[in-house]
Amino acid sequence: MHRFITLIPVFLVVLSAALNAHSQSSRPNIILIYADDLGYNETGVYGQTKINTPNIDIMAAAGARFTDFYTGSPVCAPARCIMLTGRHSGHSYIRGNYELGGFEDAHEGGQMPLAEGTFTLAHLLKQYGYTTGAIGKWGLGIYGSSGSPDKMGFDYFYGYLDQKQAHNHYPTHLWENGKWDSLNNREIDVHRTLSSSENHPDSFKVFTGNDYAPEKEILKAKDFLGKNKSKSFFLYLPFTLPHLSLQIPAEKLKQYQASFKDEQPYRGQNGYASTLYPYSTYAAMISYLDSMVGVIFASLKENSLLNNTIVLFTSDNAATFNTGGFNREIFGSNLPLRGGKQDLYEGGIRVPMIAWWPGRISPGKIIESTASQVDMLSTIADLLKVKAEKSDGLSFLPLLVGKVSSPKERSFYFEFPEKGGQVAVRLGKWKGVKRNMKANPGTIWELYDLSRDISETTDLAKDHPEILRQFDAIVKKEHQHSHIKEWEFVDAKF
Repeated sequence: MHRFITLIPVFLVVLSAALNAHSQSSRPNIILIYADDLGYNETGVYGQTKINTPNIDIMAAAGARFTDFYTGSPVCAPARCIMLTGRHSGHSYIRGNYELGGFEDAHEGGQMPLAEGTFTLAHLLKQYGYTTGAIGKWGLGIYGSSGSPDKMGFDYFYGYLDQKQAHNHYPTHLWENGKWDSLNNREIDVHRTLSSSENHPDSFKVFTGNDYAPEKEILKAKDFLGKNKSKSFFLYLPFTLPHLSLQIPAEKLKQYQASFKDEQPYRGQNGYASTLYPYSTYAAMISYLDSMVGVIFASLKENSLLNNTIVLFTSDNAATFNTGGFNREIFGSNLPLRGGKQDLYEGGIRVPMIAWWPGRISPGKIIESTASQVDMLSTIADLLKVKAEKSDGLSFLPLLVGKVSSPKERSFYFEFPEKGGQVAVRLGKWKGVKRNMKANPGTIWELYDLSRDISETTDLAKDHPEILRQFDAIVKKEHQHSHIKEWEFVDAKF
């Protein structure tokens, strides 16, 4: 078993903070770490007290942390699409988790693929001489489809192509550049419920294996950094933690087994793998993710890449709903925000965002201005001093490097066809939400003042009809019809 570091040495942080802008003699290497279902409040730097995340916390102390940062969508596939293409959810090609195939190896089909000719962040960077890699969970088209990683600008890919396969952290295989990479695991039905007679601890061992996919991912990431240290590179790391199922190597579980005295075994009754210690396992999975961040920084040091690399860390959406043995109330996963995954309330779409860039980003910087993953393409283009074509985003680079303290006011638009059909608009301090639009196209706005009510508890819609009219105009301007019926709910004609 590979032994992850658990803490970045203090001298590394001091060294990084001391580097000055003159060390940035060329365009920086870019690493984008993308956690999976990590809640706003699930790392120490954002307020978590029950889970240890020393590497992420030190990264934030040596860099910048956003307090008001959005994903593009509250579920996996559209969030990835939006971030990579710079098109918000009213324009993006992928707007929901449209599943193809099944869970079994023989029926692996992935999700609806990105359209042929889609321009991504990886394409942009390849135009300017970057070697590009993606390691983790893709979810935007399997090989042989129009959305495979190699057609979306990536020179190298390793990991899961199909999000359903990623429900199991002990899969029989991962994919490397379109080829099946066999792991030393048997095929598991992770959604099988244990019967009442299956009480022995060995019954739960059915849901484990020998090769832990996150470990394979981080080893491939280290290998990519070593092989490309003399080149300009972009490494996209959509790691699969802490997305369910609840699975962790036994030796990593020990640190938390005494922490949750009231936890009971989970038997798979609400989907995903059964486990003896659900809360301890979830905490250990986030700490494992944190150790992966530590490995990335150690590898940068080992390969003399610290001086000219920017590292970004965020999550695809907030912590998931209470299923699979997980209970977000135990950890306060999305607090103080309302809702979670699949919601357009703040608890579903406000996510952690940390940026580290020695000599360019001041240590310990806290950014309260609002920004979004839809801005990623524009931000990276700004980094290259080029223009991002057809992007709905704006660069947040000036916020990172201190050129502006507060950008001009802008709106943020969200639509999501699942969970009844929802839209949301953020405009300054105001946040509007509409729900259940498929059943009731004429549903009215909920309105919240986030400057006073970050938890979205007090609906002020009746008091501010002028704000609601502005929201209606934004929806009309930003919504484009989807290419499939299942995702078109905003326009009543369809």
